[in-house]
Amino acid sequence: MLLVLDIGNTEITVGLYRGDDLLSNWRLTTTPDRTPDEWSADLGAFLMQRGHSPSEVRAACLASVVPPVTRNVADGVESATGQRPHSINARTPLPLVLDVDEPFAVGADRIVNILGAADRYPGGCIVVDFGTATTFDCVTTDRRFIGGSIMPGLRTSADELVRKAAKLTATELRPPARAIGRTTEEHIQGGVLFGAADSVDGMVRRLRAEWPGTAGNGERGTANGGRGAGNGSPRVVATGGLSVIVAPLCTTVDVVDADLTLHGLKLAARHVGLRW
Repeated sequence: MLLVLDIGNTEITVGLYRGDDLLSNWRLTTTPDRTPDEWSADLGAFLMQRGHSPSEVRAACLASVVPPVTRNVADGVESATGQRPHSINARTPLPLVLDVDEPFAVGADRIVNILGAADRYPGGCIVVDFGTATTFDCVTTDRRFIGGSIMPGLRTSADELVRKAAKLTATELRPPARAIGRTTEEHIQGGVLFGAADSVDGMVRRLRAEWPGTAGNGERGTANGGRGAGNGSPRVVATGGLSVIVAPLCTTVDVVDADLTLHGLKLAARHVGLRW
């Protein structure tokens, strides 16, 4: 079996594959001061809870955007399974072209998202990853990453709002019934969630308008950003832990693919020669 890990600033998403089948996945909180033994114990416990022995893992692969955590997690994986995880980064030989001005600065999480999207959505797409940051990754039909955008993530924005406003308190992030809120909780939920959704829709409209081959660099039949854009318009794919909350509020998201990052990691593992 193959163990894959996407190490993000807030959470670590872990997946377990048998062949091409995702058997199980779970999330761990990214805690910088945890020791390899602690990571090993957690990983071993999760595997056992799902009916698998750590010794069944024959290969491991990770993508990380948190360098201070990467070494201890990798050591923990090796301690639990006996397999040293292969780390994916911008220098890994993959069937992609990082067609940007700073290719080696592209995050590992974005690289595996692009790889997964190029495989599942070969007609060109915009991947919107809802995590600590909300990232927009543009990948063309010929597997070129042509750039994108980054904006503050949903929970990051909400936490900062509560931290800076003395009279506001932490609120569960669930969509309110209306934009004109009647309570302070609805005010925060509406502003954060509807604001995030509309920001995503606005960014997608701008990205589509600049898409290669767009007539007049913005004059296209999908200028309203609606779903099901045709005429070569890129598909919009949402992923990440918060996608299930925000994507239904957006008008431009075509599909939610919760396992896209794990799928990209599995593909990367194959391309670097791992066997499981």
